[in-house]
Amino acid sequence: MMTAEIQIRHGGDLTQAAALFPDAPGPWVDLSTGINPWPYPLPAIPPAAWTALPTRGGLQALLAAAAMAYGAPAPDSLVAAPGSELLIQTLPRLRATGEVAIVGPTYGDHARAWAAAGHAVRAVTVPGDAVDAADVVVLCNPNNPDGRTWDAEALLDWAARLAARGGWLVVDEAYADLDPARSLCRHAGALGLVILRSFGKFFGLGGVRLGFVLAPPALLDAVRLALGSWAVSGPALAVGAVALADLDWQAATRRRLAAAADALDGVLRAGGLRVIGGTALYRLGDAGDAAALWRHLACAGLWTRPFPEHAGCQGWLRLGLAADRGVLDRLGAALAAS
Repeated sequence: MMTAEIQIRHGGDLTQAAALFPDAPGPWVDLSTGINPWPYPLPAIPPAAWTALPTRGGLQALLAAAAMAYGAPAPDSLVAAPGSELLIQTLPRLRATGEVAIVGPTYGDHARAWAAAGHAVRAVTVPGDAVDAADVVVLCNPNNPDGRTWDAEALLDWAARLAARGGWLVVDEAYADLDPARSLCRHAGALGLVILRSFGKFFGLGGVRLGFVLAPPALLDAVRLALGSWAVSGPALAVGAVALADLDWQAATRRRLAAAADALDGVLRAGGLRVIGGTALYRLGDAGDAAALWRHLACAGLWTRPFPEHAGCQGWLRLGLAADRGVLDRLGAALAAS
């Protein structure tokens, strides 16, 4: 049975882990997020990035690199923000309240943000069923945590149908760096289509806090106004511009992540879990009693992500990639002892 102690909204907080399980052996291993454990090597950051206000030139360099990396039509197709999470919180406040369909089970902050802004939120499992009734449809492509994807043709059709009624299709592409061909960024600006991109997950630099929204020009103007001046810090502009322009690193990283995901699958299956989905940055297993396994792994100093908040998903346990063979061996030993 799930208890209040695992009502966690996000992974990644090892201070919470240590507080809940103070007797666990160290060092703690964080497998609770979908963040690349092999981050992009930080470039030299000019001293002025820390001491001066962020410059227009720095922002333009970032947007040009992002447009190239994502396949967007032009740098002005995007607005940069201090993390896609802030954009998730901002978008619901940029339109009149209405009915919002969230395709789930998925990342929980989408529903929380729209509800907090006064919208009527309902969960759906099939996007097409909501397109002709809701004012906004929100989905993740690929989906977190099960890795479901939708074809571009269907997504563009849904966006057009929503746009005809003044609605939006919000597509969260937080994990689209893993398979760029699935991204809709080349269609940025299409009526009704709002795309969110996250920098920190694929590049392994979640602390940089950087994200992007791609949308029709009028909505981009509203986002800029809502975010205000200097929304992205100087260091984030500098790091993001270099990393997003490094296409060779990105291609090599996709290969490395795919191999690591395969290795993790092997350990999970050997430990008795049924792998039911995920992406190359995390795997989703059916543990039967996820609460019990989550606690068992936590007692071994391994922090994972259960989903007690989603009805019907009490068996799900999500695990991020192991940074090295030692972590895989530690995980394998803990699963064998469960």
